[in-house]
Amino acid sequence: MTKFDFLPVSKADMQERGWWYYDFLVVTADAYVDHPSFGTAIIARVLEAEKYRVAVLAQPDWHSAKDFLAMGKPRYGVMIGGGNIDSMVAHYTAAKKRRSSDAYSPGNRMGLRPDRPTIVYANRAREAFPDTPIVIGGLEASLRRFAHYDYWDDKVRRSILFDAQADLLVYGMGERASREIAGRLARGEPVENLTDIRGTAYAVKEPQAAFESLTVPSFERVCADKHDYAEATKLEYEEHDPIRGRALLQRHGDRVLVVNPPAMPLNREELDFVAELPYAREVHPMYDAQGGVAAIEEVRFSVTHNRGCFGGCNFCSLAFHQGRMVTSRSHESVVREVEGFVRDPKFKGYVHDVGGPSANFRHPSCKNQTKHGMCKNRSCLAPSPCKNLDPSHSDYLALLRKVRAVPGVKKVFIRSGIRYDYMLQEKNSEFFAELVKHHISGQLKVAPEHCSAQVLDYMGKPHFDVYEKFRDKYQRLNQRYQLEQYLVPYLMSSHPGCTLSDAVDLAVFLNKTGRQPEQVQDFYPTPGTLSTCMWYTGLDPRTMEPVYVAKSPHDKALQRALLQWKRPEMRRLVVEALHKTHREDLIGYGKNCLIRPLHQHSANQNHAENRTHTGKKRRK
Repeated sequence: MTKFDFLPVSKADMQERGWWYYDFLVVTADAYVDHPSFGTAIIARVLEAEKYRVAVLAQPDWHSAKDFLAMGKPRYGVMIGGGNIDSMVAHYTAAKKRRSSDAYSPGNRMGLRPDRPTIVYANRAREAFPDTPIVIGGLEASLRRFAHYDYWDDKVRRSILFDAQADLLVYGMGERASREIAGRLARGEPVENLTDIRGTAYAVKEPQAAFESLTVPSFERVCADKHDYAEATKLEYEEHDPIRGRALLQRHGDRVLVVNPPAMPLNREELDFVAELPYAREVHPMYDAQGGVAAIEEVRFSVTHNRGCFGGCNFCSLAFHQGRMVTSRSHESVVREVEGFVRDPKFKGYVHDVGGPSANFRHPSCKNQTKHGMCKNRSCLAPSPCKNLDPSHSDYLALLRKVRAVPGVKKVFIRSGIRYDYMLQEKNSEFFAELVKHHISGQLKVAPEHCSAQVLDYMGKPHFDVYEKFRDKYQRLNQRYQLEQYLVPYLMSSHPGCTLSDAVDLAVFLNKTGRQPEQVQDFYPTPGTLSTCMWYTGLDPRTMEPVYVAKSPHDKALQRALLQWKRPEMRRLVVEALHKTHREDLIGYGKNCLIRPLHQHSANQNHAENRTHTGKKRRK
């Protein structure tokens, strides 16, 4: 693999190709990995396929405009993305503690990109190229396209478009919009005229839109009134549909943000085309001396076969980014990709994943949505499945069988999320049986998240009896095929609507089943989700009814400790939580008790040690 398999990253690269100019500069906050799992690579290769000359600037030094100027001025524009995952999530835990490593940077090094890089890079690009159109996109821009609550600043921030001082914002999966923007800029159209492109946002002085439009509460109103914030969120979600959605207008001071309706999802042929562009499928060799880029390892031999998710989890940003309408690649395209794996010397015969946002979605949830769009106020799966749902797994099953049959493939795993509630809607168990027999590497991870019906309703998840039905069937199938494979449930603490009593109930359930999760995800209020709106406003935007929220670090720690009650360091918090909820019955020696009472001798010894320790401190 040489640098010529990649797009140019320096002036020397351009000159070696005989380039004395280039058309678009694509800037990313990740290291440069030329693989279709990285959004930057996709957009860069899509533009290249349109015959533009594209250069990549990965993780530039943001302290000045020097790195932006290094390859010269692009003829048509700068396109900027904040990376594959949100930069603030990449940098901070849910407790706002700084992380120690970054899998998307060479050698896992932290500090190679700033917080909120989309804003920082866009401002540096404007400094470098004052008259060049600047377009921002990717996950970070997509989820911050409206005025939004920022967990890290603990305040409502205006649309990222204004802080970035960009000309256009592309949201969602950006191939269609990026292609149209590039074509019109190349034809000499002024960037301020590009106001009629789906999947984009821009700012104007007077409220106007090229599409049927609706006004949502202004930035000033959503800052001042949480009810207005919840109302804005509700409208933003209702109109996020490529078929029936309207443009949304939101005033920010003396300007108006215009968010055009979403772009139509790519169809099967278009997805195939994008997936099979000439990616190097590797980390750029300039990182070899720094230890490479770890993020490639999980996706190097994985296939993304679908886009979109109609699962509708309220804490997940996918619905607001990729959308709820599912599209998928052809079997032939997926098989060709896997055949390419076999030719790679690093391939050991194991396909790590054939998945996507939800692995077992291959087609729209029902026939109606292709004509009328997704239902405005109805989830396809929760709290109960829609009667119009099409739960067939036949197409996915046929695809997996073809991938397993590729010469050189030993095993095909499914590591993306499986929607078990969707699986159980199918009357025959053929897919379930083959999942158990062929596609699990010792354990299957699924996400019931909680056991409380009330909490699950706030999450947008099915009730717990659905998980129990799935678990029992999973165990029976493993027994039938004499396999020892485990089910690992993902659980979440402190989601809006989850009280301390709900957390106790979940701990009691886990104790009865003899399982304690090794890891618990504390709810993380990321921009753009319905759950984040609940967390900030204390209101459910779907109903405008009040929602209990465990907000203080201590309240969140109590809930988390209950799900890890066996850990010695959690004991004090668990005892406090049980006393607060009047569940002292769970402190004792019975089989249903979470913890044992502190032995009197141990208590006296600890008391004496504390007195001695205190005395020493005083003498000092």
